[in-house]
Order: sequence, then C-alpha cells, then structure tokens
Amino acid sequence: MSRFEKLSHVLWYCQYHIVWVPKYRYRVLKGPIGREVHNCIQVYCSQLGCSVVELNVQPDHVHLLVKVPSKVSISKLMGVVKGKSTLRVFTRYPYLKHKPYWGNHFWSKGYCVDTVGVNADMIRK
Repeated sequence: MSRFEKLSHVLWYCQYHIVWVPKYRYRVLKGPIGREVHNCIQVYCSQLGCSVVELNVQPDHVHLLVKVPSKVSISKLMGVVKGKSTLRVFTRYPYLKHKPYWGNHFWSKGYCVDTVGVNADMIRK
C-alpha cells in the first residue's frame, strides 16, 4: 500500500507539522476548553479533506501533524481552523472575551509550519 493519495489528476503526499499558540500564550487550553479546541480542529480539518495524523493540545500551544491535499493551502487550513475554533470557543465560553483575556482574539496571529517528507536517500533511490 502506497503512502501517496490520489485526486483526479494528482498523486500526493503532503504532511505538515504546525504549531500555534493562544494570544499572549495564556495557559487556557486545558480541561473543557482544551477538549473543545481538540474537537474543533478534528472537525474543521476533515471538512477541508485533511487527515489529522497526530494532535496534541498543550495548555499554552497546539501541535498538529496533518496530511493536507495539494488543492488546500496551509494558510487556508489555518485560517479556517483558527477562525472557526475561535468563534466556537467564544460561543461556549463567553467569559474568555473579558479582561484579562482577548477581546475578540483567541489565537496569536502567526503559526509555525514545517514539512514532513522523504529524506534525501529516499529521493535518490
């Protein structure tokens, strides 16, 4: 069985490690909020056709290892995941919108992304 997946005209294997943090790196991603974020990420990734390989929600950051189809950009994936999870978390936990928290922002602006692929020896073969 090949690790590659197929679309109509593409044979692809695009796997990314993405890390991002809540605004001001507050340690709020624990308990029910952490579980809600975990569920949101699973749902919104699957809506875009992405497969979550591993997901780890720490109190102050999130690690996501995800397979992304070639037709979906990382910026689109992160925009959907961060944007929709913010709306969901603020709907379910409205006290987070008040000081000393965020106002209307839950996540920091950026994220870190790294590709996970074949090594040089594999390419040579």
